[in-house]
Amino acid sequence: MSEGAAHTLMPQVAEWNLVNDDGVMKLRRSWTVKTFTKGLEFFRVVAVLAESEGHHPDLHLVGWNNVTIEIWTHAVGGLTENDFILAAKIDKLDVLNLLRRKPTD
Repeated sequence: MSEGAAHTLMPQVAEWNLVNDDGVMKLRRSWTVKTFTKGLEFFRVVAVLAESEGHHPDLHLVGWNNVTIEIWTHAVGGLTENDFILAAKIDKLDVLNLLRRKPTD
């Protein structure tokens, strides 16, 4: 997917950031969770979705309460429409009870 095509789809996942990581375009979003274990629960909820979709994002727990998800298609070395679909589905997950405050970019 070209960078222009990715920018066209970004309004569909407005809370996510389009990043260029050493020439690889990715979608990235971060949240702050209430506790370390809430971060692990957050990842469990995302993992259930990812397994059902057959599309697995990179999950990062930084510090004790900061979670970040990066989505990109490893097989093509960049973004596909499926990455945007997964991001939109992650946005719809019921995780508010795990979050410390309003989600951050």
